[in-house]
Amino acid sequence: MLPPSDNEARINRILKRVRKIELITRGLVKETLGGAYHSRFKGQGIEFDDFREYQPGDDVRFLDWNVTARLNEPYVRKYVEEREMTVLLLVDVSRSGDYGSGEDSKRERAAEVAAVFAFSALQNQDKVGLAMFSSEVEFYLPARKGTGQALRIVREILNFQPTRRGTDLEPALNLAVQRIPHRALVFVISDFIAPGGPAPWEKALRAASSKHDVVAVEVVDPREMELPSVGRVCLEDPETMQQVIVNTSNPRVRREFAARAQAMRENLTGMFNRNNIENIVIHTDSDYLPALRSYFRSRRRR
Repeated sequence: MLPPSDNEARINRILKRVRKIELITRGLVKETLGGAYHSRFKGQGIEFDDFREYQPGDDVRFLDWNVTARLNEPYVRKYVEEREMTVLLLVDVSRSGDYGSGEDSKRERAAEVAAVFAFSALQNQDKVGLAMFSSEVEFYLPARKGTGQALRIVREILNFQPTRRGTDLEPALNLAVQRIPHRALVFVISDFIAPGGPAPWEKALRAASSKHDVVAVEVVDPREMELPSVGRVCLEDPETMQQVIVNTSNPRVRREFAARAQAMRENLTGMFNRNNIENIVIHTDSDYLPALRSYFRSRRRR
């Protein structure tokens, strides 16, 4: 019997990890997050259906004065209750996501967090879709219901090989505005490391948040915030392939690196605050459950 090829071994590892993620997130959603997720959106909605003639007892707040004036008869707007929500996961698959200083890369951690949201939507009988982006949208899976949809989302994130290296959030945010007609919940899962910082795509984020409920899920590796003292090392940007030799033993170099990283985070946080975007920070070296629980609990209190 021939040994499995590298690609087959990789696929087997991915399938094993998908199964593990499914088991972990199913229990997690059922025990801790499911109810919080449901209460997060409970009662959010009614959507416009049609006009009909006013009948005694109708709420006068629903009178449509434009139609009433045009037809010379009182007409009210008729609404139907939204019994399901659409959840869209915008997942960054640019090359910077392949980095991981510990056991998990940022891509793998993003897949686990996406699985939590996908299975949460599944438990709440909501539809969930996926868009993966680098410098452009590289994959789009329209929102559907079902366990198969949730599992496919996780497999796609772990197995997808992007054709572009760079990062641009604007095309993905535009897709959320153009492809989802009704108000939806949009999770943007990314390290948010992009050329020029958040400024080039802030306008697109503002447009998406005006139509949808947008939540930024920031995936951070500790080595992106602080350099260890390990002597001279060669650092390479996975998206531009630029390399630089850095003497990490120099305290000044480490301080400047940490200061720049902190400034970038503050710039990003400020942009989220300006646009009323909720922000969840997920670290690759620690359990993400406390951050998710805290988010859902704070929303439920509000």
